[in-house]
Amino acid sequence: MAASEISNDKGLINRLLGIIENVGNKLPDPAVLFLISMIIVWVLSALLSSVEFTEINPRDGLQIQVQNMLTGAALTTFLSQMVNIFTSFAPLGVVLVAMLGVGVADGSGYIHTAIKMMLSKTSNLLLTPMVVFVGLVSHSAIDAGYVLVIPLGGIIFHAAGRHPLAGIAAAFAGVSGGFSANPLPSAVDPLLQGFTQPAAQIIDQSVLVNPLCNYYFTAASSFLITLFGWYVTDKIIEPRLNKNNPVDSDCEDALDMGQFTNEERKGFWIATSVTIGLFILFVAALLPSDSPFRDANGSLTSFAAPIMQSIVPLILLFFLLPGVIHGFVSGKFKSSKDVIDVMSESMKGMAYYVVMAFFCSLFIYAFGTSNLGALLAIKGANFLKALNLSGSVTITGIIFLAGFVNLFVGSASAKWAMLAPIFVPMLMQLGYSPELTQAAYRVGDSSTNIITPLMPYFPLVVVFCQKYVKGTGIGTLVSIMIPYSIGLLVLWTLFLVLFWVLGIPLGLQASYLYAG
Repeated sequence: MAASEISNDKGLINRLLGIIENVGNKLPDPAVLFLISMIIVWVLSALLSSVEFTEINPRDGLQIQVQNMLTGAALTTFLSQMVNIFTSFAPLGVVLVAMLGVGVADGSGYIHTAIKMMLSKTSNLLLTPMVVFVGLVSHSAIDAGYVLVIPLGGIIFHAAGRHPLAGIAAAFAGVSGGFSANPLPSAVDPLLQGFTQPAAQIIDQSVLVNPLCNYYFTAASSFLITLFGWYVTDKIIEPRLNKNNPVDSDCEDALDMGQFTNEERKGFWIATSVTIGLFILFVAALLPSDSPFRDANGSLTSFAAPIMQSIVPLILLFFLLPGVIHGFVSGKFKSSKDVIDVMSESMKGMAYYVVMAFFCSLFIYAFGTSNLGALLAIKGANFLKALNLSGSVTITGIIFLAGFVNLFVGSASAKWAMLAPIFVPMLMQLGYSPELTQAAYRVGDSSTNIITPLMPYFPLVVVFCQKYVKGTGIGTLVSIMIPYSIGLLVLWTLFLVLFWVLGIPLGLQASYLYAG
């Protein structure tokens, strides 16, 4: 292809992304958007509540019935439960508790010193793959990546003289776009397996699905996504950001990459040594088979295990401790009041997110309670089933359907709870294994996480971006992430097909075919 043709193609792509950004930024503020969306759900629920649908909800075996959210009883329940709906909104607690610890580590200078040391040893060329890969690994700590890795991506890129939004985008692609890719086993594995096995037993009671049945595929995918994220960030996203979204002139200065003071160096190493020592003791406490951090079956990785439920408090502890030690040793903190002050300052930066979380929680409650989300997912699944396509085409269809439904229903487990009882038995009857169907679902579910404003952490990422470019809106972030999303959906689908064609095992005790 001639250079002029390549230039024209890039120009076309940039124009399309520019249109998406402009249209998206003309949308109301995210908080208002969630409010409008909730009202639309209310109206649709009232219009559809009298319609009789034939679809059966696999979770309870009952016929789907849209619940009218505008009845007196529904509105009364909504008002009486409003406070609980907001305070029980899972991302809210995760973000605020984690940010208390991160705020101390940041305000004390500990994070800045750590980044200075890391950048002094890391080539600028390798920053992008490092950020993407750390984002992938962060899945082992469930939602930790959203509150830790994504903002740190911006800080690291800014300190290195690169566009901070490119760092945030690379981290977001790893944390959320690559949600089902991880070189380490994570809690997501047994969570999804818990829906896949009962769905398979609808056809065959003897079928057992290993929690790590997709592990080889997801581990290999982590390296593929790292390379893909590296290319997209450096060749597509960052050049466009430098041209169209320059960093604000009044943005806080990047970290001074000069020499460390003796107090900073001393504080960092004392704080790090104490934290490592505490971490070793903590790991030792996990090892015994009767450790209180294990679940009733002795597992550390199930969602019921106390260790998995303690991730956010542990983030608080392992950032608070080194932050406090570094602050007092380096002279940044003089008294306990200084620690409380930086905690308070970190909460000020979360005020806008709290407002958005309030309206987001109300929308998600209305969408789920009305059964519109379940109806959408099951209708799509039944449509795909009715097409009676070949297994390979159906697998691809599952990937794209999961990606589409994910735009409206963010929870991976909630979607799979509805889709698994339809897709797993259907593909088994065509001769394809439950493990293959689950892998296909994971690809589709992850790829579109990064372009849906309805994803609970999406507004938080917008807030992180606004620290450097105040004009960042929903449209800006969506336009930044679309190349990642489309590329992931296509490339990851092809990667699964390649695994299939070459006969590479998907994971432990996994196969591609179901022999009955």
